[in-house]
Amino acid sequence: MPQTIIDLLNKGREANTADKFRRGNLIHLPTESNLIITGDLHGHRRNFERTVTFADLADNPDRHIIFQEIIHGGPEDSKGGCMSYTLLFDVIRYKLKFPEQVHIIMGNHDTAFINNSEVMKDGKEMNRAMCSAIKRQYKEAGDEIILAIRQNLFCQPLAVKCENRIWISHSLPADRLVNKFDPKIMDRPLKVNDVVKPGSAYLLTWGRKMSQSLLDKMAEMFDVDIFILGHQPQEQGWSQAGRNLIIIASNHNHGYMLEIDLAKSYTIEQLIEALVPMASLP
Repeated sequence: MPQTIIDLLNKGREANTADKFRRGNLIHLPTESNLIITGDLHGHRRNFERTVTFADLADNPDRHIIFQEIIHGGPEDSKGGCMSYTLLFDVIRYKLKFPEQVHIIMGNHDTAFINNSEVMKDGKEMNRAMCSAIKRQYKEAGDEIILAIRQNLFCQPLAVKCENRIWISHSLPADRLVNKFDPKIMDRPLKVNDVVKPGSAYLLTWGRKMSQSLLDKMAEMFDVDIFILGHQPQEQGWSQAGRNLIIIASNHNHGYMLEIDLAKSYTIEQLIEALVPMASLP
């Protein structure tokens, strides 16, 4: 059983790297596609299942899905350990079943797990909570599985860029640190230092409360018009946080997802109209 999980994680890592739409650390999606964008999942299995059913990838070969921030949250074991790794394994299985349609982008909880640095959620240090649960379940194989998870997360792309000038990433650099961000990180192999503060992958996944001037600067830098991000908690499932920014969350019963046609251009108002409450899905 432990070796089966390690093999799954390694195959998932290879699939992330081999994605035919990936160039460097950026996914470039074709115009002849439909795209479903989810926000942070944080172990919310029901919303993952709703997304899978709604997407029906087997009957929609031109449809793509973006997932992010899968770990840290959701069910706990008898000692309070975080069991969100079980959802991560299932998302990886989904990626392996549809390797060119499922895309998993890096979030800040991923960089924290890679580095084994502290990250708090709901008053709990999540890396300790998740690692302890893994070790209780997998015993002496726990450390090897934790390493395989870190290697898998490290191979995730950083963002998705669409031909209709929409950009999807977990976050953007904060105003006070944006000058330390190197956009060339999208084109070169990722290094461990990139996911440690103030590395550019760290900055891209941890920023909050971006000003409009920063959003305009990043739009020019990436040659896009609109940003769809996660990371910042959304009690109502989404918010418009700037003239060209929508933040969505998929990790609770008021979660949302977004479905768009990549052959069409969108205004921010049209994207808001396209938001789908996940509780409305079967």
